[in-house]
Amino acid sequence: MRTSSIRRTCAALAAVTSLALAVTACGGTTKSDVKKESGPAASAGEADPDAPTKKGLTVGFLPKQVNNPYFTTADKGGQKAVEALGSTFKEVGPTSATDTSGQVSYVNTLTQQQVDAIAVSAQDPGALCTALKQAMKNGVKVVTYDSDTTADCRQVFVSQAGAEDLGRTQVQLLAEQIGYRGEIAILSAAQTATNQNLWIDYMKDELKDPKYEDVKLVKVAYGNDDAQQSFQQTQGLLQEHPKLAGIVSPTTVGIKAAAQYLSGSKYRGKVKLSGLGTPNDLRSYVKNGTVEAFELWDPAKLGELAGHASVALASGQITGAEGQTFEAGNLGTYTIGKDGVVSLGKPTVFDKDNIDDFDF
Repeated sequence: MRTSSIRRTCAALAAVTSLALAVTACGGTTKSDVKKESGPAASAGEADPDAPTKKGLTVGFLPKQVNNPYFTTADKGGQKAVEALGSTFKEVGPTSATDTSGQVSYVNTLTQQQVDAIAVSAQDPGALCTALKQAMKNGVKVVTYDSDTTADCRQVFVSQAGAEDLGRTQVQLLAEQIGYRGEIAILSAAQTATNQNLWIDYMKDELKDPKYEDVKLVKVAYGNDDAQQSFQQTQGLLQEHPKLAGIVSPTTVGIKAAAQYLSGSKYRGKVKLSGLGTPNDLRSYVKNGTVEAFELWDPAKLGELAGHASVALASGQITGAEGQTFEAGNLGTYTIGKDGVVSLGKPTVFDKDNIDDFDF
């Protein structure tokens, strides 16, 4: 199948990146991945990898948006890890994926409640920094997951995978489907979404390769991780660019909404759709021919790794320094890379041949 070469490419990229970022797969980070001006926030004291895992801790998870299926799955993974380690899990967060001030308020509240650790998926790379630095000053350990802050505003960033890998492989996957010819568009989340923006930067860079000389990126649209807005943006893209050959949507909300629109339109099967989605969201669209192939990491495992990292920090087993290692239960042993980044692993390409093997 045409997606086989993408699987091989992604696996190769992940293998190379793992050497530099301690198992970085095709996932997403922030611009601080490549433009960090300072290292991760320093932790008080030295790490003791042999320190016992503390029990009775409280770990607060703060996703970009509660009741978002992606973050619901991720945070359940975090809950599994935290509770298995003998501590208390709590999830708080805004109902809008663009409510940055709401995220700041939740950080402040968690700090006032004296939680032991906060795991946050940042809506904006800098907006949470003042609040997070205050949290760390008060002894709260800070982990970012899925979407990073600047490096000095947390101790560890749990990345889905390497931003470069994922940005490039999404383009490769769509290009194969359109025969490396035609107009394409990107349907992103919010304009301030740090992981989205870095992936898009790498998508644009990938498109500079001569093999894409007949592929033209005509627009980047933003659906703000809102189903209705993403649906409308998809409709608008096709009205504005009637010759559109494909859409890549690096957001689970966006790709599902785009699939919903395409499935009920004359463009089904004609305009290719790929990007990042969950098998449960896109299964029916793969089976009816709307979507040929897409990719993603396992969000439950991402949250689980963030939970383990949070407890390891709060137990003093790690501080976020490069080269430190920690155990993450059934996920195995992880090594912290440059700038406090630890990466989950390589993504999976989903298509009609394997989509029924997954349930998330």
